[in-house]
Amino acid sequence: MEIHTPEITANRIRQHLRNGKRFDSRAPESFRDLSIETGVSKKAEGSARVKLGKTEVIVGVKMDVSEPYPDSPDKGNLMVTAELLPLSSPRIDLGRPGIESIEIGRVIDRCIRESKFIDVEKLCIKEGEKVWTVFIDIYSINDDGNVLDAAAIGTIVALKNAKIPVYDEKEEKVLYGEHSDNGIPLKKEIPLSLTIHKIRDSLIVDPTKEEEDIVEARMTIGSYDGTISSIQKGREGTLGIDEIDKVLETYEKAWNEVFKKIEKFIK
Repeated sequence: MEIHTPEITANRIRQHLRNGKRFDSRAPESFRDLSIETGVSKKAEGSARVKLGKTEVIVGVKMDVSEPYPDSPDKGNLMVTAELLPLSSPRIDLGRPGIESIEIGRVIDRCIRESKFIDVEKLCIKEGEKVWTVFIDIYSINDDGNVLDAAAIGTIVALKNAKIPVYDEKEEKVLYGEHSDNGIPLKKEIPLSLTIHKIRDSLIVDPTKEEEDIVEARMTIGSYDGTISSIQKGREGTLGIDEIDKVLETYEKAWNEVFKKIEKFIK
């Protein structure tokens, strides 16, 4: 469904940003109120509900035993999928996943994979035959902008709280509902993926839906312990060299702000 922010509202947003302001009184580099709840799914090995302002997502982690990929016989598998549900926005129709859903899944997959956050070698049960596959499923409950970052935060929290189910080697089956004391093997360093958005000459984080509608370019950065592991450019607009320097500065401030808010959920 084609729904867009009216131009009169878009112009007001741009005018406010030129003065360093936003409609909800936040600074350009500030996130909305963030709340996190873990263990929201009894069926998943790990789960989290994340709310950024009115935006809400649920992330679930499931595990199964499968064959490894031919080029990595001693490594476990990772699959990330995102589904933007019609209940979360009148802009979303029933049917196959759209470009936005696919992009969210791929960007988060890249952040987890390139940061080596999951020690996939420890997910090997029998080389060349059996490995654990980690499935990360993302669902939008309400979309008021920046589902991507909400999903990225939820993914990290869900992974940190997940437990590996018991595997009966004799029967060769996973005993769902029975969890071992072992969590998914993860690095100590936390890879956090956040997005910086450009509207005219302004850079902001965590846009509302109205702001998101008029974003010209965006850059999603994943990093851990000060090391950048992934970058994804989005939208048709451009970012100059000087702007990229400002993007990195803004990202560092946002990373520190968000990490402090989620730290107690990822210990």
